[in-house]
Amino acid sequence: MPRLSSTHATSPFIWCAGIICAIISIAVIIGGIVIFVGYMVIHPRVPIISVEYAHLDLLKYDIVGVMQTQLTIVIRAENDNAKAPALFDKTNFKLSYEGKIIAYLKQDEFVVAKEKSVFSHYVVQSSPIPLSTQMKQAIDYAIKQDVIVFELKGGSKARWRVGPIGSVKFECNLSCELRSGTDWLTPPRGFPWLACEQGSDPALYQVNPSPT
Repeated sequence: MPRLSSTHATSPFIWCAGIICAIISIAVIIGGIVIFVGYMVIHPRVPIISVEYAHLDLLKYDIVGVMQTQLTIVIRAENDNAKAPALFDKTNFKLSYEGKIIAYLKQDEFVVAKEKSVFSHYVVQSSPIPLSTQMKQAIDYAIKQDVIVFELKGGSKARWRVGPIGSVKFECNLSCELRSGTDWLTPPRGFPWLACEQGSDPALYQVNPSPT
């Protein structure tokens, strides 16, 4: 008894779709290799965000439990890359005391030239801040210990161009404690500089094979 067999020809549309997918995959692989080679050739140092200078200009605290303060803070954005300028964007910081946010520090997009630094000056003046019981205890302790601590946290997005086809992006984070002696009883009640005790922590987070 003869066997019956059937054959189904592959649709031309399926062949076309397969060829297009293969071409796209090869293009993506080649693009990734080119960007990686370009990055290794440039061999850049990661950008850095740090506190260059900080000073406690004013600190008032009354018996009712209301605090008012003013600080001068200078943030340094450093680009050690000798081959490309760095674009810094979404630069934001929060200044707080005992977990309570005193002020937000923000800056528009800016460019740091090759092997250069840009310094951003902030004069941070708070409105009168009613203190919680915990904050009152903290500032009383600060007076006794002759030291007061503010927290500065935030960061910026940095980006380098890697040739004409892509860019390398970094996330630069800053988290530090700003410490200052209170010097409450010594006229004219001057305040020493604040020292940042923890530097920035830049980390590569994306290689973007696009023209932007």
